[in-house]
Amino acid sequence: MSDTRLLAPCPSSPNCVSSLADDDRHKVAPLPGAGNRADSLALLDAVLRDWPRVSHRAVGPARVEARFTTRILRFVDDVTFYVHEDGVIEVRSASRIGYWDLGANRRRVEDLREQLEARLQPTPRPAS
Repeated sequence: MSDTRLLAPCPSSPNCVSSLADDDRHKVAPLPGAGNRADSLALLDAVLRDWPRVSHRAVGPARVEARFTTRILRFVDDVTFYVHEDGVIEVRSASRIGYWDLGANRRRVEDLREQLEARLQPTPRPAS
């Protein structure tokens, strides 16, 4: 069972998504982890380092806060991650300004999911 206090709730506006939201408008699935908190934090750090225009920092032993800046208009979106002991990553992504985000936060979370899943896949060995 999730503790909904781990991440701030989304506002009623459609410019936020969260893995702890109760409604379909804001709900996304948690992100995959590496099996434990330490490995998931390292994995998340590696993925975020590879993204352009992202700054992030650890806040305590289980939380990461990130700022994503758009390329052209330089809008800033705030993304917060909470990593459980079992490695599962809760996520909340929200625009700082505006009412609509045209699905940008949902797309970002799904892109993060793809990047994490790709790094979790074992590297195939070449055939002998």
